[in-house]
Amino acid sequence: MAKNPKHEASIPNPALESFGVLVGRWNTVGAHPLIPGTPLHGHTSFEWIEGGAFLAMHSEIDEPGIPSGVAIFGSDDSTGEYFMLYFDERGVSRKYEVSLRDNTLRWWRNAPGFSQRFTGAFSYDGRTIVGKGELSKDGVTWEGDLALTYTRAD
Repeated sequence: MAKNPKHEASIPNPALESFGVLVGRWNTVGAHPLIPGTPLHGHTSFEWIEGGAFLAMHSEIDEPGIPSGVAIFGSDDSTGEYFMLYFDERGVSRKYEVSLRDNTLRWWRNAPGFSQRFTGAFSYDGRTIVGKGELSKDGVTWEGDLALTYTRAD
């Protein structure tokens, strides 16, 4: 008996519909405080997986020392919350809370000893996202982290 290659749950997740603005390829340029004066060039792509049940992000920066990563976005329909599970080439694995409202993408994690947050503001035409990352080692004082500007490539 032949198996259906498409699982019945491989359908669009209506809760993630607003994240469709991210789908596609983006060129990135940015900066990191640990390597001042060095422009960071790379690319990021977003694509639906499992028929739209989840959104995947693949990111690469051409500069050594800035890890390439992959993330999966999903939702909890009972709480109305969104999450991102992240993994990178260093073996770092993290869970972030996510929001996409008022043309602003945010993700953050509050963890003892190392909290992070990222805010990305969409341009009026939706073809650019200007993002700023921050980190906190004590949960009170925030310092700069990776800053990236995403420009739609397709």
